[in-house]
Amino acid sequence: MIRLTLIFLLFSLPSFSQVSMLSGQDTARRPIVTAVPFLMISPDSRGSAMGETGVATDADVNSIHWNNAKLAFIDKKYGFGLSYVPWLGKIVDDMSISYLTGFYKIDQVQTVGLSMKYFDLGEIQLTDNQGMSMGVENPKELSTAFTYSRKLTNDLSLGGTARYIWSNLSGSISNYSDAKAGTSFSVDLGLYYNKEINISGRTSELSFGSHISNIGGKITYGSSKNLDFIPTNIRFGSSLKTFIDQFNSITLAVDFNKLMVPSPPVYELDDNGNFIVDPITNQPKILKGKDPNRSVLSGIFSSFSDAPDGFSEELKEITISSGVEYWYRDVFALRGGYFFENIDKGGRKFLTLGAGLKYNNLGLDFSYLSTVENDHPLAETMRFSISFIFSSMYPSIELANFSFPKNLLIFSMSFHTSFNVFGLREIIIGDIFKLFIKALSTSFIFTAHTSH
Repeated sequence: MIRLTLIFLLFSLPSFSQVSMLSGQDTARRPIVTAVPFLMISPDSRGSAMGETGVATDADVNSIHWNNAKLAFIDKKYGFGLSYVPWLGKIVDDMSISYLTGFYKIDQVQTVGLSMKYFDLGEIQLTDNQGMSMGVENPKELSTAFTYSRKLTNDLSLGGTARYIWSNLSGSISNYSDAKAGTSFSVDLGLYYNKEINISGRTSELSFGSHISNIGGKITYGSSKNLDFIPTNIRFGSSLKTFIDQFNSITLAVDFNKLMVPSPPVYELDDNGNFIVDPITNQPKILKGKDPNRSVLSGIFSSFSDAPDGFSEELKEITISSGVEYWYRDVFALRGGYFFENIDKGGRKFLTLGAGLKYNNLGLDFSYLSTVENDHPLAETMRFSISFIFSSMYPSIELANFSFPKNLLIFSMSFHTSFNVFGLREIIIGDIFKLFIKALSTSFIFTAHTSH
């Protein structure tokens, strides 16, 4: 049997079964663990700078992650964005999350979008049971999604997303064991309401949003008997944007999140701290709570009533995000926020800061995460985002001293990752994001203007 020496920290890797992590269980602290948790990591700078809020803020190029229904309210013709996140930088220097997204507005009521999230877990040392080195692997995870968003009225919209999920945590060790890459499909459903109101003589926009993400089949990395839930999640919240005057605006937002998967039960233990096994089912006996080995639909519908300590524990599973955003002339933005998670369900608490800049069709955003504990693995997490949004069909682009014709836009990009999809062993995917960050760190001039 082959062993991976991996980092089990804050969304880095899933547990491969609920029961496998129960040895020495803490009956008070029961965080929910799922497979492919990278799907829940905030990919862009704006939402993360506002304390992880985004379900009800106004639409932007990254709306697919936060609430796909918002895309219908975007007021531009088309655009795309790139985001890069050095992940767990306090611990390792080669983990990162990259996010590519784009949209196209079909007409006044319909918008479509595409997105791709790529999680590079860095180099992992492999050893066998005797501790002998078996080389180095580079686990990776990837998701691709297509979104359709439509206005139902001037104030209300719906959105739907279909997503393919691929997770290879074992690398090429599948050649030597029954380990394999996990795959799944999921859908997202979103609802967004935006209404212009008047507060003390000032024009304001009141918004409400709800988004259920990652409704899909379980995933396995080996035997079909060991299936893990993907992170089905419900997000709901509200925002209020007020135009102070013709130059200044401020937005206040709050989001609530809850995973719609089974809560971990409390198992019966003998005097030696070992599990008491049911002789009929050959599974550990449950003292409090419900059996986590349920169907996807059962897990979703029972996720609000299956916690061992009842409704009070269900409330602990809700994370709270709050944020503020200030814009000057729709050119410069300052952002801040706070994220809270109950100590019994993970205990993440952090402040976020960020800034944004718009110039013509170009947008640049940055966010910074500050934790209470200086040695926290998420401390000093930074996110970098860039976006290009256009009103007309044929932009004219000038990059440094090079110009492109109106109907032609060429990007020379290098991709690289290794995965096996539909029999294709090697497909090139990733260095575009590293090139992007390198470009941002150098002195580089970009101007974009559209023809109307």
